Amino acid sequence: MSPFVNKVRTVSDTKRDFYNQHTRPVNSIYRRFVEELMVEMHLLSVNVDFCYDPIYALGVVTSFNRFMQGYRPPEDQESIFHALCQAVGQEAQKYQKDAELLSGLSGNISAAELVSWFSSPKPLDAAGDLHTTVAAIADNPKFKYSRLFAIGLYTLLEQADSELVKEEKQLTEALKPIAQALNLPEEKLQKDLELYRSNLEKMAQAQSVIEDVIQAERKRREQRAQEKNQAATESVEDSDKSKDETSSSET
Repeated sequence: MSPFVNKVRTVSDTKRDFYNQHTRPVNSIYRRFVEELMVEMHLLSVNVDFCYDPIYALGVVTSFNRFMQGYRPPEDQESIFHALCQAVGQEAQKYQKDAELLSGLSGNISAAELVSWFSSPKPLDAAGDLHTTVAAIADNPKFKYSRLFAIGLYTLLEQADSELVKEEKQLTEALKPIAQALNLPEEKLQKDLELYRSNLEKMAQAQSVIEDVIQAERKRREQRAQEKNQAATESVEDSDKSKDETSSSET
């Protein structure tokens, strides 16, 4: 092999870069999610047909924020996200900025308008150059679809109408024309989002259990502290009483 041929980065390379960037241990409850997201982003980054776009960025940011909710210590979340992006050769700030721009778009139009817009994209101030991105996706027969892209689409619909995504039939009807307009694998899109929503519910349940455990441990610590303080107070009182009795007997 020619020494000038670029070596494709491996998952091990990406993981090593991540842990070089984020040097603190990742909380064991969240480690699986972090590493799965890392691997998914890595595999896309080394795929020749993959091209970064704002919808994908929104999917990454939303997925991370939702599944990392309740992470402790909370200040490590930013470090972990930055390390994830840097490990695949990208910038966290770009992901966050593009995700914020899309959130601005979907928060200002209805779900019906959003679906219609995907079918016939036009310049929208809040979307920046998103219309160009959408048109390019529709015209690209080699567009690399991903689960994270699907989550980005879902998030746009959810931000435009939170009630729409709660009803499976309505969600399916909204996604159908979008999938057709962008030439996306409709069945896979639906399955990916079903799994995403299911995993969100499981994580919410797990986080609730974690919070209950934390609260119970906090109460136990407070109770132990109170018992310790009470024991110390009683000890002082017993000591004072003993001194008084000794002083009285001497008198």
